[in-house]
Amino acid sequence: MGVKVEQVGPYLWRIPPDARPGMRVPALVVADERLMAQIRNDASLEQLANGATLPGIVKAALAMPDIHQGYGLPVGGVVATDAVRGVVSPGAIGFDINCGVRLLRTELRQAEIAPRVESLVDALYAAIPTGVGSQGRVKLDARALQQVMAAGAAWAVGQGWGEGDDIERQESNGCIPGAQPEHVSEHALERGRRQLGTLGSGNHFLEVQVVDEVYDEAGAARLGLSEGAVTVMIHTGSRGLGHQVCTDSLRLTERALKRYGIAVPDRQLACAPVDSEEARTYLGAMRAAANFAFANRQLITHWAREAFTRTLGLTPRQLGMRTVYDVAHNIAKEEEHEVNGHRRRLLVHRKGATRAFPGQPVLVPGDMGRYSFVLLGTEIAMRETFGSTCHGAGRVMSRTAAVKAARGRSIARELEARGVLARATGRDALAEEMPEAYKDVKDVVEVVHRFGISTRVARLRPIAVIKG
Repeated sequence: MGVKVEQVGPYLWRIPPDARPGMRVPALVVADERLMAQIRNDASLEQLANGATLPGIVKAALAMPDIHQGYGLPVGGVVATDAVRGVVSPGAIGFDINCGVRLLRTELRQAEIAPRVESLVDALYAAIPTGVGSQGRVKLDARALQQVMAAGAAWAVGQGWGEGDDIERQESNGCIPGAQPEHVSEHALERGRRQLGTLGSGNHFLEVQVVDEVYDEAGAARLGLSEGAVTVMIHTGSRGLGHQVCTDSLRLTERALKRYGIAVPDRQLACAPVDSEEARTYLGAMRAAANFAFANRQLITHWAREAFTRTLGLTPRQLGMRTVYDVAHNIAKEEEHEVNGHRRRLLVHRKGATRAFPGQPVLVPGDMGRYSFVLLGTEIAMRETFGSTCHGAGRVMSRTAAVKAARGRSIARELEARGVLARATGRDALAEEMPEAYKDVKDVVEVVHRFGISTRVARLRPIAVIKG
């Protein structure tokens, strides 16, 4: 059964708080009419309305235009709860804690690498482990793993896997404060021990791209981007360690519901008061997993630099591969926002959503056959969406449906016809992620740009991709 949705602006829709029993605030969706027609095809609006029932939620449960059905809260959802009297919900953050995106820029132009693209993609594929259960080139002992979870990307740079300015160009400088590795279970530790520096599977990827359109010359120049320049985009998260942290915490918060007298319409949104032992345990472990993810993308950055210099015969200076920015998509962060004219400390859950503080780079990957975008956050985002915006294109087809639709086709050959060389580990990896499985990210970006919560800077076209 669908929920009542009313359009309240060209790019804003509202589910009133009386649409579902237990809603404490309305739910708001940033979308145009065409995207809303797609959004109505799954249970994401019902999940968003459920998110509006969380104790301590303020203002509204929010959804970005790339919203689609997920676990508990829809992917593309944003929920802010009071940091003192609210709750934390693992299902409103997601299994792949700090699944995120890093963008690297280079001094190279497309013409310079065109004769060596195939060798380059093969070198990247050989250097960076991909696929389900893939194991990295770094084996961590117990002490080193604790350090990774405490220090994040800085640990990797300290070991020689990166450069000092990599740290400065990451959300929270590549380390979420308040991590408590001691709250990460042995099972989670074991799953993560051999996975640092791996892409994994699903929608995770590494792409070699070209800047093919610049919308904001000043913004692009500030980020070191120019038309025709070669870039690299890395999309991955905390791997099995983060997944296990979420799994462990869902069991913990499910038991907490009865203890604290909390009722939620969907047990996938199980939660605990932020001042409870259960919440402290989860938040400490979640931050530790987030730092693992920052370090994971840092190692992949280092190996990408090595693959480029080795394959193209360049010095690091000639390559000039520097981090543009690194953003987290699945995370809860304590932030201060204005609500009804007052500054309040909030716990902002972003599940498949990007922080979009004023002037901050926003990285929005699309599908591997079309394009991705770089945007900048705005003051409007601070007022309207707790400083948040979209995180990608958003699926319109399940992985099972995509594999079925790809039968009898060669997705690799179709991509090559578009000028994209692809390498993948899993048998169905390319079929599951084929372009038709996603919304056109251009439409998603158009909405957030026109609504004003992030503004377009540049478009990036893929020329090579590796996947799990």
